[in-house]
Amino acid sequence: MIEIRWHGRGGQGAKTASLLLADAAFNTGKYIQGFPEYGPERMGAPITAYNRISDSPIRVHSNIYEPDYVVVVDDTLLDGVDVLKGLKRDGAILINTNQSIESIRKKLNGYKGKIYTIDASKISKDFLKANFPNTAMLSAIVKITNIMTKEQLLKDMEGSFKHKFARKPEVIEPNMEAIKRAYDEVVGG
Repeated sequence: MIEIRWHGRGGQGAKTASLLLADAAFNTGKYIQGFPEYGPERMGAPITAYNRISDSPIRVHSNIYEPDYVVVVDDTLLDGVDVLKGLKRDGAILINTNQSIESIRKKLNGYKGKIYTIDASKISKDFLKANFPNTAMLSAIVKITNIMTKEQLLKDMEGSFKHKFARKPEVIEPNMEAIKRAYDEVVGG
């Protein structure tokens, strides 16, 4: 079983990305959970969401306290949220940032594990003309975890976007392009 914890800010799409990941993994035959942790959320406030993905039935029904992967949708959270809390020693963190892995490692106070970065905000602005980094982050975590192939991800996301954006079909292709680029641009390890 793979456990993922997402950190973002209200309005950035971390919850949506975790739910899209759950749907995509389900469509490849996996058992899944995707859920947010609710508190006094408001636009811009820190939020947390979770995924469990497994080849066998999932019997655990709680928050994730020792994730295999942590996804940080907004690198400003590194200064105020303990994003590494409980992260398994052999786990990895994925951060939306334009900073180098070396500078991120310094901010993480000696963290020795794997660090992956992607400038999901830039990808989002390039294709969507707005800062909605969740689609790019979803693609990057799929690549890192190998939950599914790039082809499976693209096929599933296209179907999902056709349904989700039925009234705004003009955003489907930019989102698909963001997914493709993010999959290819995530770095680290």
